[in-house]
Amino acid sequence: MNPVIQDVTDRIAERSATSRAAYLARVRRDGEAAKAKGPARAHLGCANLAHGFAAANAEDKLILRGVGNAAKPGVAIVTSYNDMLSAHAPYETYPPELKAAVRRAGGVAQVAGGVPAMCDGITQGRPGMELSLYSRDVIAMATAIALSHDMFDASLLLGVCDKIVPGLFIGALHFGHLPAIFVPAGPMTSGLPNKVKARTRQLFAEGKVGRDELLDAEAKSYHSPGTCTFYGTANSNQALMEVMGLHLPGSTFVNPHTELRHALTEAAGRRAVEITAHGAEYTPIGELVDEKSLVNACVALLATGGSTNHTLHLVAMAAAAGIVLTWDDFACLSRVVPSLTKIYPNGQADVNHFRDAGGMQVLIGDLLDEGLLHADVMTVAGPGLDRYREAPSLVDGELVWAPVTGGSTDLDVLRPVSDPFSSDGGIHMVEGNLGRAVSKVSAVKPEHLVIEAPAKVFDDQLDLLKAFEAGELDGQDFVAVIRYQGPSANGMPELHKLTPPLAVLLDRGQRVAIVTDGRMSGASGKVPAAIHLSPEAADGGPIALVREGDVIRLDSAAGTLELLVPAEELARRAPEGRPLSDAEWVGTGRELFAAFRRMAGHAEQGAGIFGVSGAESPHHGPGLGFPAEAGASHLETGTPVGARPAGLAR
Repeated sequence: MNPVIQDVTDRIAERSATSRAAYLARVRRDGEAAKAKGPARAHLGCANLAHGFAAANAEDKLILRGVGNAAKPGVAIVTSYNDMLSAHAPYETYPPELKAAVRRAGGVAQVAGGVPAMCDGITQGRPGMELSLYSRDVIAMATAIALSHDMFDASLLLGVCDKIVPGLFIGALHFGHLPAIFVPAGPMTSGLPNKVKARTRQLFAEGKVGRDELLDAEAKSYHSPGTCTFYGTANSNQALMEVMGLHLPGSTFVNPHTELRHALTEAAGRRAVEITAHGAEYTPIGELVDEKSLVNACVALLATGGSTNHTLHLVAMAAAAGIVLTWDDFACLSRVVPSLTKIYPNGQADVNHFRDAGGMQVLIGDLLDEGLLHADVMTVAGPGLDRYREAPSLVDGELVWAPVTGGSTDLDVLRPVSDPFSSDGGIHMVEGNLGRAVSKVSAVKPEHLVIEAPAKVFDDQLDLLKAFEAGELDGQDFVAVIRYQGPSANGMPELHKLTPPLAVLLDRGQRVAIVTDGRMSGASGKVPAAIHLSPEAADGGPIALVREGDVIRLDSAAGTLELLVPAEELARRAPEGRPLSDAEWVGTGRELFAAFRRMAGHAEQGAGIFGVSGAESPHHGPGLGFPAEAGASHLETGTPVGARPAGLAR
């Protein structure tokens, strides 16, 4: 193993020892009970069990009530199906396919519940986006409700996009004694080239094309069932599930409604039965997800230039398994993990091109050979990550896997560790007297990694868009500060709509950047940005002290973010601006989530409402006026998850 990878893994295990032990004790207790008692439903009372099979067909009803063979395991299907969203529409046909496959394998499957699936692409710049991050924890709770009926011995989790996979993952880990397999739906086929789409967006931002032209370009890009083909959070989710061993090998980027996709779906159903506590290959998700598999996920994220949303999600996902993952871990890993892919927005290719160049099998194989991934992990396909070097195919109608030989077939899309696009990962951490933040550099040109310029301060992204449209941002260098966009201010919405206008200014030769306590996700693109700034303005973060014209220096290469204002001057300042109060934060259902605003953890802690029992979490320092050293790396004490420093009243 690469010594840095091993050192980071060891540090995570050491800091997580107490909470991980407590979590595993619960998983193992429940797992032993599952082995001893037979199928979970067997210990239900008669009235309880009758409710559980009342709607089943005649064949399944006999199995569920125990006639003939009471030992057949039950499998829960938890689905995010809806037919509005392209990524989730293919799931319409999955339940009957999975039920049939499970039945043939000697089990019985039921749709245990559904979880909401919202689309950040639809809600961009709309009030609904302010519910997006909160939906992750709603999905986790909905998953728990689905599994709470105690009828099941394994689960099949149907989800693809932004908050859906992390939410399903967190919920499943709270039933850690149950095996779980994520069943992907695959990406849509390639549409309008990404370069053309991005150019059309910029032309629209400049007023050079109209709505009809823009809508036509978008419709040619997002044109059929399946995941959007750019490498944002949805496809980052899919890559991470494969490298963590929660997908069947090679199943991630197979297009919907193909024979291979259908065969892989059926195989997932069969495999779920084989890995229950009642077979010889018991693989509970709580044991599968460990420090090594989480480090593997971080490595894959960095190597592929994946979505910055996972600097939030992976922290929250780890916490659900009793593991404390920090931004410092990402930063350390980024120094030794090279950038190996160029997939839009980090390049012009899409995930179909990546798959055709060798995809996950070539990527995983190369990272394993170079000691950058842990091979000795559990997976749903069996022990060890080497199975994930194999690609699936149909031979005479039968699904088979075979090792992929050779490397990438397109070095413009996928490269080996020996010849990377960049020697370090695509995600950097930056820190200084404004706090700590995430900076995605994989799509940023080297000459744009450092900027020192006056601040333009906005408390709402729409105000920046209005300033752009009015020409108020033309002909000047600046750092756009967009604050009160954090998890406890308004749900930490993604600020995608800022990328096209700021990209226009960048192309005109202006030096521009973004500093925000909000998100930009996997589509942040070529504009340098420090995002997820923590502590956020609503919690008394120093970003609330920034004034128009203050000089900010962002150096994403060196990992620094500084407000170039003397400390004594900052000490005299009072915060400006404020988040909307609960009374003002209404409409589009936002008022239903007021409690989430009050409970949301810091961005560094995953921005969720669930804590890590028994573990202390690294903390970025107190609120206004915290000293620079409070943001130093490897702090192991401070405010526990869920606690909040004194800050601005809401």
